[in-house]
Amino acid sequence: MSIRVAFDASAGRYDRLRRSLIPCFDDFYRTAVEIIPFERSAPIRVLDLGAGTGLMASFVLDAFPNSRATLEDLSDEMLARARERFAALPERVEFVAMDYARAAIRGTYDLVISALSIHHLADADKIALFARIRGALADGGAFVNADQVRGRTPATDQRYVDTWLQRVQASDITPEDLAQMFERIRYDRLAPLDTQLGWLREAGFQDVDCYFKWFNFAVYSGRLEALSAPPDGTYNPPG
Repeated sequence: MSIRVAFDASAGRYDRLRRSLIPCFDDFYRTAVEIIPFERSAPIRVLDLGAGTGLMASFVLDAFPNSRATLEDLSDEMLARARERFAALPERVEFVAMDYARAAIRGTYDLVISALSIHHLADADKIALFARIRGALADGGAFVNADQVRGRTPATDQRYVDTWLQRVQASDITPEDLAQMFERIRYDRLAPLDTQLGWLREAGFQDVDCYFKWFNFAVYSGRLEALSAPPDGTYNPPG
């Protein structure tokens, strides 16, 4: 089974399971939106990589009512759910079926976001993707990634996994859903948080930091310098 087939198969129940599979759901997504460095009224251009059913994009579009978003995902079934979610916003959302892991990023964006997707890439592909994201961002643009990370040591990583699995098994998840989860986990290629922050800096991002972490769930970000930044270094996002 390929990763595309695995996610096509889980598209119908994907949103319903989010809170069972992400014990820190509220803080995880709330932080990802709160750290976006733009005024809420700004007409920002957003790219969501591995958008899935559009869950992360929905939070961003709600928080930034003048924003427009492009959702990219390799799963047609996931994007079909996203189209249903945003049926009332045809002028604000477009959908692109593609494998962003290696494809060029077309267009320029103020914000690139991703949630629970980039961890499926091999390390070399993550590094290459971060460079492409940097190249697709406008001056003053930002990248926000809400994802899963690996522990620094095998012992730490095992503690991450054990704690997460205990929480998942204590939820109302069904045996069938649990089996599908394990099928998707086969495609995980997690990397340590510190390593990924280093890759962002090497790609040319500034103010790289982690803003939320719960065991293997982390929200981190980096931005590009705004040409409009005054001498005192105050950050003035575009828009």
